[in-house]
Amino acid sequence: MRIEDGSDQVSASTKHLVFAYYVTGHGFGHATRVVEVVRHLILAGHDVHVVTGAPDFVFTTEIQSPRLFLRKLVLDCGAVQADALTVDRLASLEKYSETAVKPRDSILATEVEWLNSIKADLVVSDVVPVACRAAADAGIRSVCVTNFSWDFIYAEYVMAAGNHHRSIVWQIAEDYSHCEFLIRLPGYCPMPAFRDAIDVPLVVRRFHKSRKEARKELGIGEDVKLVILNFGGQPAGWKLKEEYLPSGWLCLVCGASDNTELPPNFIKLARDVYTPDVIAASDCMLGKIGYGTVSEALAYKLPFIFVRRDYFNEEPFLRNMLEYFQGGVEMIRRDLLTGQWKPYLERAVSLKPCYEGGINGGEVAARILQDTAVGKNYASDKLSGARRLRDAIVLGYQLQRVPGRDLCIPDWYANAENELGRRTGSPTANMTENSFHMNYTEDFEILHGDLQGLQDTMNFLNSLAELDAVNDSGKNTEKPWMQERMAAAGIFNWEEEIFVARAPGRLDVVGGIADYSGSLVLQMPIREACHVAVQRNDPSKQRLWKHAQSRQNAKGQGSTPVLQIVSYGSELSNRSPTFDMDLSDFMDGEQPISYQKAKEYFARDPSQRWAAYVAGVILVLMTELGVRFKNSISMLVSSAVPEGKGVSSSASVEVASMSAIAAAHGDYNIFTT
Repeated sequence: MRIEDGSDQVSASTKHLVFAYYVTGHGFGHATRVVEVVRHLILAGHDVHVVTGAPDFVFTTEIQSPRLFLRKLVLDCGAVQADALTVDRLASLEKYSETAVKPRDSILATEVEWLNSIKADLVVSDVVPVACRAAADAGIRSVCVTNFSWDFIYAEYVMAAGNHHRSIVWQIAEDYSHCEFLIRLPGYCPMPAFRDAIDVPLVVRRFHKSRKEARKELGIGEDVKLVILNFGGQPAGWKLKEEYLPSGWLCLVCGASDNTELPPNFIKLARDVYTPDVIAASDCMLGKIGYGTVSEALAYKLPFIFVRRDYFNEEPFLRNMLEYFQGGVEMIRRDLLTGQWKPYLERAVSLKPCYEGGINGGEVAARILQDTAVGKNYASDKLSGARRLRDAIVLGYQLQRVPGRDLCIPDWYANAENELGRRTGSPTANMTENSFHMNYTEDFEILHGDLQGLQDTMNFLNSLAELDAVNDSGKNTEKPWMQERMAAAGIFNWEEEIFVARAPGRLDVVGGIADYSGSLVLQMPIREACHVAVQRNDPSKQRLWKHAQSRQNAKGQGSTPVLQIVSYGSELSNRSPTFDMDLSDFMDGEQPISYQKAKEYFARDPSQRWAAYVAGVILVLMTELGVRFKNSISMLVSSAVPEGKGVSSSASVEVASMSAIAAAHGDYNIFTT
C-alpha cells in the first residue's frame, strides 16, 4: 500500500493522544528521520515521549514545545563501529546481547510500567525490537517506522562473525511480529518480519533558511564553491589538508571535535548545527550514506559524493536509490584519505539530480499513526498473528543454511526468498539461451579449449558487445547495472583485442585441500563459472577513470602502467564494483613487494579487498617468474560461482584472471625482465 498526500499538516484529532516513540541506537542518523514525524504529531496537538540516546538538540533545534518529552535511554546498540567507515560485526552482536538480551526481563518490566504511567495510546518504534514486545505486554498497539530492520542487518553479521549469536535474530523477529504494521520509508531493505507495509514518501527535515540567507550567515559569497563534509565522525588519524580542495572551494565540516585544527579553507561548524540549512548553502555533500544524508540530498537535489562503509547492510539499498536519481558519485576510500578530491568534486557539481517524489513522509506517517491510535485498522485481515510470526522467522532459517547442514525449508520460505530478490551477481548467468538474437561468434576466436556445449561463454561475449554499444551511445537504461556496466564500458578500447578466459567452480567430493600436500583427491567442475576479460594497452593510450588520471597527474610522472578492474555483482556483498592501482605500487625499488605487504595494501579498504584475488595473480607473475609489466591492464570479472559455499569461487576468479592475463600477453618474451 502506498500513501502520498500533499496537505501541509495533520488534521487535529478530536482526542488528545499520547505517543511513545522509541529511537534505535545512539546516533544522529536514526533520530533525524524521526524529527519530522514527531513535529507533525505535536502540531496536531498530541504529546510525544521520545526514547532516544541521541543528543537533545537533534529534536529541540526543530521542535520547541512542552508536548515534547525526551527520555535518554538506549534499548539497542545498533551497529558498533570499529571506525567511521567500518562496522565491527561481532562486537555489534555482543553489544546487543549485553544491551538488550541479558537484561531483557527487567527491560520489559520497566517499559511496561513506564508505558502505563504515561498512558500511551500508541507505541512507535524506529526500530527498537523490544519496544514492540513491551507494547504487546502492556496491551498497547505498536507500529514500526523505518527503512531497515535489525533482523535483516544482524542476520549477515551472525553468518559471518558470530553463529553462536543466531538466537538474537530469532528473538528480534519475534519481537517485530508483535508490531501491527510497518510504515516503510523509501530506500528500504528486505524486511520479512513485517507482512503488512504502508509505503510513504521521504521523511525529510525542512529548510529554515534559503541558500542566500544561509550563505550570508556563514559569510560566504555566491562565487565560492561549497562542499559539506558530513561524516558524523571522521576516520581515526585522518588530518584534513588545504590541498585537498581545488582553488575557489571551501569545505564546511560537521561533527569535528573541539580540539580539531583545520586548514583555512575548511570551516568547523557547531556540533548542534541544523544540517538542512547547511545543505541549502552547499553545492555538494561529501560523506557516508545513511537515511538522513541520502533523503536530504535527494529531496533538495544536492549532489552527494559518498564513501562506502563496510557491513552497513542497509547502505546498498540507499545507494541504489541515490544513483537511480542521478545524485551520487562514489569516492574510493584511499582517495578520500589521501586528499584526491578534485575529480569527484568536479563530477558532482556537473550532476543534475532528478528526484521528483514526495518529501512529506513525516506528515503522512504522522497521520497514519494518529489514525491508528484512535482505532483505525491498517493491517490486513487476511494475515493472522501466527502467520506473521511464521513469516517473521524467515531469516532464522537462512542462518542455519550453512555448508554441511541440510534443512527442510518450509514452502513459505520461498516467498521471502523472492522478496529478498536474490540473484547471482553475473549478468552472464542471468541470461538464457534465448537472451540474445544476435550472435557475435564471428568477432571472436577460440585460442584454447571449447564451449563444452554451455551457453554462458557466448552470453558473456554478447554482454561485451552490449558494453561496446553502451560506450558508443553513452547511455544505459538498465538502472540496476548502471554503475558497473558504465564503468566496464569505459575501460576498454573497443578497437583493440580483448582476451576472455573461463574457469568453473568445483565440487569437492573427497580430499579437500589435501591436494596441496600431494594427496589424492576427487573433485569435479560445476556448471557455474567465472569469466574474465582482459585488455592491455600502452599507458599513453589507456582510458583512465578521472580519479586515476588525477592521481597520476599529482605524481607528475606522466603515463605509467595502471591496472583497472570492474567486478559484476558487487551489490550482493556490498563491495565496491571498481578497483584501480598503479602497477608501480607492486614494486619496492627494483623488486616486487612481499606478499605480506600486498596483503596489507589490499586490507586498507575492505570494500576493495576482493581485488586481491584478481590483482594478486599479477604480483605472483612478477615474484615467481620475474615478469615486469610495461603495459596498462583493464579487466572485467563476471562470476556466477556462489560465494562462500565451498565451491572454490575465489579459485575460479584467480584461475580465470591468470589465464586471461597470460593469453593477453601471448608469451613471456613480450615482457621486459
